[in-house]
Amino acid sequence: MLVDTHCHLDFPEFDQDRDQVIRRAKDSGIEYIVNIGSGLAASQKSCELAQSYGFIYAACGIHPHDADKVDEKMLGALKLLAKREKVVAIGETGLDYYKNYSRPQNQRQLFVSLVELAKDAGLPLVIHSRSAGQEILGILRSFLPVRAVIHCFSGDADFLKECLELGFFVSFTCNITYKKAEDLRGLVKVAPLERLMLETDAPFLSPEGFRGKRNEPARVEELARQIAMIKEISFEETAR
Repeated sequence: MLVDTHCHLDFPEFDQDRDQVIRRAKDSGIEYIVNIGSGLAASQKSCELAQSYGFIYAACGIHPHDADKVDEKMLGALKLLAKREKVVAIGETGLDYYKNYSRPQNQRQLFVSLVELAKDAGLPLVIHSRSAGQEILGILRSFLPVRAVIHCFSGDADFLKECLELGFFVSFTCNITYKKAEDLRGLVKVAPLERLMLETDAPFLSPEGFRGKRNEPARVEELARQIAMIKEISFEETAR
């Protein structure tokens, strides 16, 4: 049994063949998919997908890239969505100081608001972290206990250690298959299997051999096989 814990099937890249992509995932042994909301409209679509397909679940969040556009009305609407059946997490949310599409102070304010929402709703967080790891951990520490996964993990060994010490999960994507991703593969090797999640982040980050093409949930199998090889364990154990 495999799970794609993070993808964006609501994105326009899937508008022409969404049903076929979802069917391919099911046929490939993907038992569950969590579709991640990256904005209010995307979170609404995630909930709709969860209602339409029994094996798809939703997360509701607003990406830090859009923090400059957020107001109280949007946060109120997101709070209502978070109460929907089959919503299993708040996210994605976090900080992105690499691209800085929104002002840092607005990113921080939005992140704190969504951490508070997760706490109130009793849901875990799906965290986006780019060039902001220590600040993210500082905010999360102020709200402990918090359940969270650091998605598309890209930090160093020290950041990994801190995340694990706080009880968080870490999630790796198909970019660990890239020829120049030795550092990431080293982190996969030391990350405890029971604290590790698999994700495609589709339509992004297709595995080696498919780079430049749209990613999709069915390819989480290739990711699982890569992790099994890195950890020198069976594919079945990785999947479990």
